[in-house]
Amino acid sequence: MIALIIVETTKHQEIDTSEAVMDIKTNSLFAQMQNMSLEAMNQNTPAVSSDNAIQPVNKSGSNFGDLLKDAVNSVNDLQQKAGAEREAFEMGDRSVTLAQTMVSASKAGIAFDATVQVRNKFVEAYKEIMSMPV
Repeated sequence: MIALIIVETTKHQEIDTSEAVMDIKTNSLFAQMQNMSLEAMNQNTPAVSSDNAIQPVNKSGSNFGDLLKDAVNSVNDLQQKAGAEREAFEMGDRSVTLAQTMVSASKAGIAFDATVQVRNKFVEAYKEIMSMPV
């Protein structure tokens, strides 16, 4: 009976510590993702300081419309690039491989699907706002 209580207590302690470790790993992962995002935008400031205070990611002051326009333009560029690579591959250009063509097409497809999902969320939000009583 005493051994069973010790085993049960040990199991609870293991679960508690694993949850704490998982929480720390999640925070670390979030900080790494923010740092990678900032590095991609060519900024050298860390997203999370040593005291785990989260700083704003968009310090540019750009308005939302410009950011959305840039995102749509980058999706368009991906699709144009994929189309050009597909056409070059079909014409027999030896500098373009099938793997490059497929990766470009996949990137463009994923970007387009994400853009459609964002548009659907905007439409849904617009409908919800318009149905609100004044």
